[in-house]
Amino acid sequence: MVSGSVEKRNNSLQSWAVIFLGMVITPALLPAQISLSTVVDLAQRNSSAVRLAQADLQKAVASLAQTQDAYIPNFGIGSTIGYSHGFPTGQPSVGSASMQSLVLSFSQRQYVKAARAGIDAANLSLKDAREQVALDASTAYIELDDVNRELESTRQQVAFASRLTAIETERVEAGVDPHSDLLQADLTAAQLKLKRLHLETRAGVLDQQLAALTGLPTGSITPDHASIPEIPTISATEAPRSLPGIDAAAALALSKLNQAKGDDLLWRRPQIGFGAIYNYDSDELNSYSTYYKNFTPSNVSFGLQVTVPFFDFSLRAKAKESAAEALRAKVEAEQAQHQNDAQISELTGSLRELDTLAEIASLKQQIASEQLHSVLAQLELGGGAASGSGTAQLSPKAEQLARIDERQKFQESLDAGLELSKARLGLLRALGHMQDWLDELHGK
Repeated sequence: MVSGSVEKRNNSLQSWAVIFLGMVITPALLPAQISLSTVVDLAQRNSSAVRLAQADLQKAVASLAQTQDAYIPNFGIGSTIGYSHGFPTGQPSVGSASMQSLVLSFSQRQYVKAARAGIDAANLSLKDAREQVALDASTAYIELDDVNRELESTRQQVAFASRLTAIETERVEAGVDPHSDLLQADLTAAQLKLKRLHLETRAGVLDQQLAALTGLPTGSITPDHASIPEIPTISATEAPRSLPGIDAAAALALSKLNQAKGDDLLWRRPQIGFGAIYNYDSDELNSYSTYYKNFTPSNVSFGLQVTVPFFDFSLRAKAKESAAEALRAKVEAEQAQHQNDAQISELTGSLRELDTLAEIASLKQQIASEQLHSVLAQLELGGGAASGSGTAQLSPKAEQLARIDERQKFQESLDAGLELSKARLGLLRALGHMQDWLDELHGK
């Protein structure tokens, strides 16, 4: 008896321990509501596009340092110890030190300007990448929030359709409705199940996108609808602000132009360099003192090297290549500006249409809601025939059909609002007002 009670007590303790662990661990595994501003911040820190832009900026800074350091003398030491028999074929340097630097170069000035313009382009590209990531994260987050709301609405529709099928089955068996009505109810239920599967798939894709952007585990993000601020309205009639992407293309074109100027001056202008060498020589393993009189261990040489190009066709060809690259970069910058102007025009036209469509969808949803209330009121009063109004009495299936229709109009309103939000965010980005949206996020 004692052992039995002890065993029961141990089992009870184990059960409570399992329950406690479940209470502790389960919340950590469940998706948590994360605000839109948090998602955008995580995306801007974790995005591969932003990290690549940061690497390009580091490379541009190092390139400028390398270009400027050409004027700083470098210093190196070495040794070429070896044995030779007979006439010495090499210098018997036990130790050597050398120094060299650039003194005057007309090309180097242009290369420095090109490197500085390259840093400007990299900084602007980084800003552009951060804005694009913010746009991508915001769009995916808002769409996931809408899809989740549609999915919940569709699940309600599935429940209403299941109830409608049960009602039609009873009415067909009672001989009130034809069998085709039951088939129609089954078709409606199947279509809603397919729609639910489609929305679940889309929600999974959006969740994967947000996970890749933010670095959070898949399935750990639940949108907080209250954290989504109203998107600022803006008109295309306002003058566009400077766009980081276009400014980066212009800065890159300037960098290429300076690089081309430097390459052109390289074969047109002289160049002066400085060099110095110190050698400590020894003839222990060689016979230098036999063949060379006045042999001394320590030897120093220094001077200026002047290079005047006359016939260097490779440098001329390189200058032509750089000029072509500069022209291409200039055309690409102009093309980026033209594409952005075309996008602004397209988004402006789409925005007017989407605004009207969203208004229509909202009105349809309100009408469907009012019709549902009317059906519920008539069913509660027992139908028009019972009240002597001469109106045919409503059947129970009318309620389910009205509920399904109201939810459908609600989802259409959400879809129209989502497309409108995407267009507004795109126009903000195209007009250079993306920072306004980021300010809205942080002020929410």
